[in-house]
Amino acid sequence: MRILICEDSVLLREGLVRLLEHSGHEVVGAFADTVGVAEAVEQDRPDLCILDVRMPPTFTDEGIRLALELRARHPQLPVLVLSQYVEERYASELISGQGGAFGYLLKDRVADVAEFVEAVDRIASGATVLDPEVVAQLLTRRGKDTKMERLTARERTVLAVLAEGRSNQAIAAQLFVSEASVEKHITAIFQKLELDQDESGNRRVLAAIAHLQSTGGPGGTTHTQQTGFTS
Repeated sequence: MRILICEDSVLLREGLVRLLEHSGHEVVGAFADTVGVAEAVEQDRPDLCILDVRMPPTFTDEGIRLALELRARHPQLPVLVLSQYVEERYASELISGQGGAFGYLLKDRVADVAEFVEAVDRIASGATVLDPEVVAQLLTRRGKDTKMERLTARERTVLAVLAEGRSNQAIAAQLFVSEASVEKHITAIFQKLELDQDESGNRRVLAAIAHLQSTGGPGGTTHTQQTGFTS
């Protein structure tokens, strides 16, 4: 996989380069700021971009603005955003914005190399991966959703497994049903939760957040690890 990195911390930037190259990926660019990144994406056509939220010169939202720009200009380009702290507003912008697969992880997750590399691979394959801390923050912004009461018991079961980041195939295997049955249940879930069709697959993220809220938020072992939602 060809990866472009935009991270102002030289230690983290070089660490990411070595980590990804050691994992068999090719780093086609490693930038200390956002200058020239958009042009490099046009020229080098990476398979994934990894961007820091806060970049020079103001260290406010340069990185996230670049991420949104890239997602709008290159809808099929997977983007992984790294942040030192939970930036709930920026996560919401990514979820609601145009574009394809993306991830939003806290930088601490990089320390777990195996999990981080797995997250990179999943995003490149079309998944949406949210840090569990980001999910928890998003939950605090949502009021009680009475739409959840519309779901049948079986639909709630399917949604609970979906909230673990499972693909339709994995949900079918876990519940011992056909993929066609899973697709039928998920379609009903989207309709009852009034989640409109989009091109990014973010309905799965929003449906999972609705489930997490209705059950009291992230808990147990499932959401103490990275939480991914496969498009």
